[in-house]
Amino acid sequence: MAKKGDWVRIHSVVLKAEERTAKLPEDTQKCDLEQWTKGFLQEESAKVGDVVTVVTAVGRTEKGTLLEENPHYTHSYGEFVPEIIEIDRQLREIMNFGGEE
Repeated sequence: MAKKGDWVRIHSVVLKAEERTAKLPEDTQKCDLEQWTKGFLQEESAKVGDVVTVVTAVGRTEKGTLLEENPHYTHSYGEFVPEIIEIDRQLREIMNFGGEE
């Protein structure tokens, strides 16, 4: 249960697919324009799934569905790719970093 002032992440639909401009590519026109926003919860308390209001770090007020409390970055540079090791080995050999003179 999140409390007023907690840092949270919300989701909202800015434009429904049918409200989007016809100037977009066809596949993009078929999708809602969505927004994920982080900010400080304004309700006294809320649980995931509730519609809430937040104030962002720059002072904007946004409304949306509460997704998570204390959101953090979860990105990475992807899964291990074995070919990269082979590329590194070949590059070092080409550039003579393999130790041979």
